[in-house]
Amino acid sequence: MSAAREIEKSPTGIQGLDEITNGGVPKGRPTLVCGGAGSGKTLLAASFLLNGVIQYGEPGVLMTFEETSDELTGDLASLGYDLPKLVAEDKLVVDYVRVERAEIEETGEYDLEGLFVRIEHAVSSIGARRIVLDTIESLFAGLSNPGILRAELRRLFRWLKDKGLTAVITGERGDIGLTRQGLEEYVSDAVILLDHRVVDQVSTRRLRIVKYRGSHHGTNEYPFLIDRDGLSVLPVTSLGLTHPALNDRVSSGVADLDAMLSGKGYYRGSTILLSGTAGTGKTSLAAHFVDAACRRGERCLYFLFEESPVQLMRNMRSIGIDFEPWVKSGLLQFHADRPSRFGLETHLAGMQRAVHRFKPTVTVTDPVTNLLTVGTQADVRSMLTRIIDYLKLATITGLFTSLTPGRTELEETDAGISSLMDTWIVLTVNEVDRKRRRWLSVLKSRGMAHSHEVVEYMLTDQGMQLLDGFEAGRTANLSTKV
Repeated sequence: MSAAREIEKSPTGIQGLDEITNGGVPKGRPTLVCGGAGSGKTLLAASFLLNGVIQYGEPGVLMTFEETSDELTGDLASLGYDLPKLVAEDKLVVDYVRVERAEIEETGEYDLEGLFVRIEHAVSSIGARRIVLDTIESLFAGLSNPGILRAELRRLFRWLKDKGLTAVITGERGDIGLTRQGLEEYVSDAVILLDHRVVDQVSTRRLRIVKYRGSHHGTNEYPFLIDRDGLSVLPVTSLGLTHPALNDRVSSGVADLDAMLSGKGYYRGSTILLSGTAGTGKTSLAAHFVDAACRRGERCLYFLFEESPVQLMRNMRSIGIDFEPWVKSGLLQFHADRPSRFGLETHLAGMQRAVHRFKPTVTVTDPVTNLLTVGTQADVRSMLTRIIDYLKLATITGLFTSLTPGRTELEETDAGISSLMDTWIVLTVNEVDRKRRRWLSVLKSRGMAHSHEVVEYMLTDQGMQLLDGFEAGRTANLSTKV
């Protein structure tokens, strides 16, 4: 039996979209992008076209039936696209086609013959290989006869196919079907649905590949972002258990804690959970880890969901850790945000994009439990699963802090996310002789011998100090946790 072959594809150049489509949109065939107002249809279509011109050397035609050429030029300039320059270089044609129903009714019967002539002239003038039609509803505003409308729709899509043009056509979502006419999704070779929803006053954008003839593709909903860099999609379910497992070790930043982890610290590319009640020193221990990584010359990305970067830097100086030199040298970068500002999907996509840009070897998320304010524990676990898969595939060591409400709920509260972690360190506080004393224990650490003792520690102006004085290389009281 011969190996299955997928159809030829044209990459969109949109981060994440090419991954979930296994290479891009079908080459030489029409793709429909549908969604409600403000969902990002025009931006996705324009990004496909302009990325094709700039990144892949494929000239394109942008035919718009709603916005004028000047309006589109201004809109896309905000994303860094210089349309007049591409037009002057004969790499792009921007054509605004004005369709007025009143004029059509005055002149009589309406068909697409004039449009075909116009498209063919634009395509032949620059040797275009890609085309965008935005939006199809405006084009068919003059057709009131459903039979003629359907015939002309089929004719348009067949004409584009016969010309071998890779086409992206945008359409407004209908009240019942995917589109208003209810036919475009059937005659298109691929259909991409965009959705902009608001749940509990938090807006999220999602994308779904409804159909794709002749190709495997991701079928779930995927969060996507629109920001100053354009549109990017996070392929949250295309990741799986295929990440590598490295034998290299990285220091926790506390020598005595490294000794509790068989004297070498965490595995590189693993995930670490620091959990405990308020005031146990979770952020301080995370800061030791970041400081040690920066001293090794590694790039660190710190996600803050509770404190501002300035406040964190001030607080850490009280235990002898100065982040300012690392920030100035470019080794340390902070990303601080309120969890309530976005939904979980948007936070997830933003974190993935930040990692993609900065390319760190170490990340810290502090505290991950603050995300529970915008999602359930199951939602947060799902989000963590996705970001952990992404980090592990890139062999990035990820440390997460978790605030627990009290000692009795400690293991119960973290049970939802602790199973995702390779190493779990628990920090607690209790009162002895009217003094608060802090304790640390390694609850688990996969693939290495580790201490099972509960060790007292202090936070001093010289950093965290374990009072039991664990010495590197000591193997007594170590057990293997797999």
